[in-house]
Amino acid sequence: MTRQDIAVVGGGLLGRCLAWRASKAGARVALYDAAGSQGEGSAAWVAAGMIAPTSEAVDAGPQIESMGRRSLSLWPQWLAELPVPVFYRNDGSLLLWHREDAGEAVRVQKVLASRHAEGHLKHVEGAELGELETALGTRFPRALYIAGEAQVDNRALLQAVAMALSQNKVECHWETFVPDAEFPDAGFVVDCRGMGARRNWPQLRGVRGEIVRLHAPEIELHCMLRLLHPRYPVYIIPRAEGRLVVGATSLESDDHSNVSVRGALELLTSAYSVLPSLAEARILEFNTQVRPALPDNAPAIHLDRQRSVLHINGLYRHGFLLTPTIVENVLALLSLNKQSTEADCWPCLLDSRSEVIFAPVEDEVHACL
Repeated sequence: MTRQDIAVVGGGLLGRCLAWRASKAGARVALYDAAGSQGEGSAAWVAAGMIAPTSEAVDAGPQIESMGRRSLSLWPQWLAELPVPVFYRNDGSLLLWHREDAGEAVRVQKVLASRHAEGHLKHVEGAELGELETALGTRFPRALYIAGEAQVDNRALLQAVAMALSQNKVECHWETFVPDAEFPDAGFVVDCRGMGARRNWPQLRGVRGEIVRLHAPEIELHCMLRLLHPRYPVYIIPRAEGRLVVGATSLESDDHSNVSVRGALELLTSAYSVLPSLAEARILEFNTQVRPALPDNAPAIHLDRQRSVLHINGLYRHGFLLTPTIVENVLALLSLNKQSTEADCWPCLLDSRSEVIFAPVEDEVHACL
């Protein structure tokens, strides 16, 4: 068997996208994942697929916002190169709040102003808000609109990338568990296992996300809706064929069990307060997943020089927001970007630059890739 240039361990969103883009850049790639090709074992399977850098800037650092803006520009290019179409919409986000939570809206605007992101906001009210999203009726007198923020069908994307891996002849080992001590033999190994790599990241913690998928063909939404609330924020994401994804995230827990009655009530009550017409929607699925997070909620990379392993982790709830930018930077480190010359030998080039690019092996290099 031919020794691969890159072995990617972990076939969730980040791992399979990295394997796909590396293979497109000419590398021989193998991918290993403990679950199946559909992506059902990954955190990205239970997600809304939001690419919303300004919205996330409220609770995330400036590096996350900056990386997210780069990803927002890359996603359409990537989707155009997939073998099948994937639902994608960039009609923007509406930030909504109830009158009693006006203080939360003020806080959000102050945070965005401190980040110099207020230029991305537009205040809409009255008839303008009604025209922008007729399904809201007159329930909210005013809102904040962020144009251009996008979303992608998370499950369709995972499956489309799996098809692209097959087309690009990536050696895929689905349903293959890889222990820490038995990483595959390759020129370089990239560890993208998320919570599966907990032994390598002592500070890694789980953040539980819960979502409900609904069928409500009578409700026509265009924007992503986010309710600003100090305790029960919620998002409502429109998908094709009358489907909606409703969720809330950031529950500090690594509990993988089913949604509790309390969690279901809080989630649906918050969503109902935004769109009372959801009362007649049909529940297709309740689901949960645990996302990997580091103490600062920012991603980090760590180079194990002795084993030639690059560990990437801590994407938190920002997988779709950050993946293209992280992949782009990793490929640049491996000299697989378009600027590389054919004479460049990517493993040797990485080794020769490692002292400059990376901190000492005990350290982590965070989102400022």
